[in-house]
Amino acid sequence: MTRQWIIDAFAAAPFRGNPACVVEPVAAWRDAGWMQAVAMENNQAETAFLRATGDPARFDLRWFTPAAEVDLCGHATMAAAHVLLAELGLDVPAVTFDTRSGPLIVRRAGEGYEMDFPADPPRRTDSPPGLNEALGVVPVEVWAGRYLVVVLADAGAVRALSPDIRALTPIRGEAVEAGHVVVCALAGPGDDVDVIDRFFAPGCGVDEDPATGSAHCILGPLYADRLGRATVRFHQAFSGRGGDIETETKGDRVLLRGRAVTVVESRLRV
Repeated sequence: MTRQWIIDAFAAAPFRGNPACVVEPVAAWRDAGWMQAVAMENNQAETAFLRATGDPARFDLRWFTPAAEVDLCGHATMAAAHVLLAELGLDVPAVTFDTRSGPLIVRRAGEGYEMDFPADPPRRTDSPPGLNEALGVVPVEVWAGRYLVVVLADAGAVRALSPDIRALTPIRGEAVEAGHVVVCALAGPGDDVDVIDRFFAPGCGVDEDPATGSAHCILGPLYADRLGRATVRFHQAFSGRGGDIETETKGDRVLLRGRAVTVVESRLRV
């Protein structure tokens, strides 16, 4: 039987942040259809699969939503590192994951982890047809990286947003994945972070994600430039959960910092 864990990533306590399932490392990949079926059964935003390489500090890593394999997932990468370092006792200062998005490095950082990801600086763009109607608001600005980024007037508007998910699913901009929209604004006076954001991803089967590392590869450079400093603190607002992510933009890389907590350990019997 194969062990797996559910990890709450970008969270300092259980039942916060973003849950990801991590399956214990294997010597050879199982069939992709089997991995997709396991991800569907787990029904988490992502299930992470690991393959050993012979180097104790290096693993191959793949991510599956319940609907599809994806190219990049931050919270499931943090969850995978947490399983290796905290649950399986891997005694190394950093782990390198080889992925569809290239090598991703995760280091221990105090009580949490620091992930070294490729930066995705966005470019200013126009609202694609149907976006304003699907969101139910008129953006202040629209940007595009891997995902569309919608800037609203204030954090209250971000928290209050209730988009039409079905209408949002086909929305895309030039060179942007369909149905992936980040909504953000500068935090308000009562917030202890710099930016409040949310992420809707019906294009890959996730209506709304609680804490998304890949989205902050876009937001980190955008707000580092806007605020005039490399380090920016984000809170991804999500009803009942939410996640806390700190970014530091360093050239063409973004460091993503956060904590992770193990919530469930189980065994696959197939």
